[in-house]
Amino acid sequence: MKRYVKLATMFLAMVGLVIFAAQPALATDKGINEKLGVPIVVYGDTLSKSQKQQVSEQLDVTDPDTVKTYTVTGEDIANYIDGDPNSRMFSSAKITREEKGAGLTINIVTPDNITQVTNEMYANALLTAGVENATVDVASPVKVSGHSALTGIYKAYDAEGKQLNKERMELANDELGVATDLADKAGINQEKVSELLTEIKKQIAEQNPATKEEVEQIVQDQLDKLGISLSDEHRQMLIDLFNRMRDLDINFDTVKKQLNDIASKVQDLVNDEGFWNKVENFFSKLINLISDFLGGLVSNFQ
Repeated sequence: MKRYVKLATMFLAMVGLVIFAAQPALATDKGINEKLGVPIVVYGDTLSKSQKQQVSEQLDVTDPDTVKTYTVTGEDIANYIDGDPNSRMFSSAKITREEKGAGLTINIVTPDNITQVTNEMYANALLTAGVENATVDVASPVKVSGHSALTGIYKAYDAEGKQLNKERMELANDELGVATDLADKAGINQEKVSELLTEIKKQIAEQNPATKEEVEQIVQDQLDKLGISLSDEHRQMLIDLFNRMRDLDINFDTVKKQLNDIASKVQDLVNDEGFWNKVENFFSKLINLISDFLGGLVSNFQ
């Protein structure tokens, strides 16, 4: 019996080595960026002590001395996006500022607990608000829609001396509301909603519409292009949103570039032959290990 326990232990150790070898070297410790500063972590103030510890682990905050921390409250929601000051705040975020030109990367590290907002929805809203060149990680210990994480990000930028335009922040929050409404009430796939918002923004950047009627035409063209049918109410909601966006001082060329960068990062991962070769090799080795191990057990029982 001891012999089989030993064999099983060796087998598990070998599997662990294969898993380690198969993982791509993506997460490396770069240390503190002395030019851009340490990452900023914003915790929801409703979190209990144990929940805050859980979120810290989810956001990979292993040493509190290597990050700057803030707490986001219901009062902040009222201040930044005219929300309900009695809101309960669970979703938290870590912002790592990147070099100019790096683009915006969103990671929802607890996807099961962020129920309505996707990476692309966050990216679209944050770009509207004026957040660029950063890696943003979002986490929550309980199921939430994901809207309140935006407020924490806004507060972090404000506290660090990079004030974002309040009207743009409110518009970004409304954009997120429109996106989730289309996905929830209009029954459109979340990825399709993100694609629609992105394409409309790109066309606004290219065409620079001067009137609401031109915005309406852009919206309709993209709905037709993507084969999306909306009620008059939801269609008007989109037109009103992007007409407000047209009236704001937003550099849509910059927004378009960052949205393209986000799309290309996803495509690069899909097309990364080396990454998928590692995945394939890992499963091939794992299957061989299991086969050899089971073969050894069978031979010992014969």
